[in-house]
Amino acid sequence: QVQLVESGGGLVQAGDSLRLSCVASGRSFRTYTMGWFRQAPGKEREFVAAVSWRGTTTYSSDSVKGRFTISRDNTNSVVYLQMNSLKPEDTAVYYCAGRIGDYGNFDSWGQGTQVTVSS
Repeated sequence: QVQLVESGGGLVQAGDSLRLSCVASGRSFRTYTMGWFRQAPGKEREFVAAVSWRGTTTYSSDSVKGRFTISRDNTNSVVYLQMNSLKPEDTAVYYCAGRIGDYGNFDSWGQGTQVTVSS
């Protein structure tokens, strides 16, 4: 497994942008599909976006499509989540996660970073 540390969360206003970063330690980062999930108070954790280990394929939930972009830098073992046009309903703890290969459950998780969007 890789160890994951997120950063970049904060308090912003509706319409603002934030970029989350997730730094991975471990030599096998290049083989990992990476994803972002979020969990709002009182709600279950939900999928936000994912990027293939090559970085050539991305996936995102309908709720963030067109506003959030996931990307990765395999040289520096970092995955990003660029969040634009933020809405109050985007308020949540955002988690970085990884899994080996293209399929299966995400089994490496970061500690999370709080994103709060005020109206």
